[in-house]
Amino acid sequence: MKRIIIAIDGPAASGKSTAAKLLARKLGYVYLDTGAMYRACALAAKRARIDITDPLALAALMSRIKIRISFAEEGNIIELNGEDVSSAIREPDISLLASAISAQRLVREKMVELQREMGRHGGVVLDGRDIGTVVFPDAGLKFFLVAPPEVRARRRYLELLQKGLKPLYAEVLQEMIARDEADSSRELAPLVPAEDAIHIDTKDYGIEELTELLHRHFLKRAEGQ
Repeated sequence: MKRIIIAIDGPAASGKSTAAKLLARKLGYVYLDTGAMYRACALAAKRARIDITDPLALAALMSRIKIRISFAEEGNIIELNGEDVSSAIREPDISLLASAISAQRLVREKMVELQREMGRHGGVVLDGRDIGTVVFPDAGLKFFLVAPPEVRARRRYLELLQKGLKPLYAEVLQEMIARDEADSSRELAPLVPAEDAIHIDTKDYGIEELTELLHRHFLKRAEGQ
């Protein structure tokens, strides 16, 4: 079978990143975490203390930052100007800033160009919020994963605890709802499912079960081809 592009979109903590990693490993595909690229941009903006709504400042930032993604067994390694920021971009305050900066046209155009270049030969699984609608509208297989905000906030809360942080569940839930609103209501590339995406509510699935479900859809797609 031709090595295709698989797009997995959905809101934060819907399970898309972990499932995408496992599915890519199962298929022998490359996994590309596009959200991490916007997080890296957000981290760069935070460190530079710029106003992300200032087009001149943002253009200057985009002209000088270099984002590099390498592929390891455990997932993507994200480098910002030569520094491994894979952990730094997962801090809670980066999430909302990433959503805001990804709504800026200058940033999105640069990141989409990079994503298309990395995935253009196929054999890649990408997860994000606009992969199936904007980045690769002709992807061979598209998924849209959802789950109630309370379920997703609980997942993120436990994830932060495992990293040694001390989050408050109520604050994580509030941030999750705010992120959903920001992602869904932005004018540029909002979080919406592609018309031909397969919708899956992940609240009742463990990650292994979810990965198997995605794999079964892939096999059906292969049989159809």
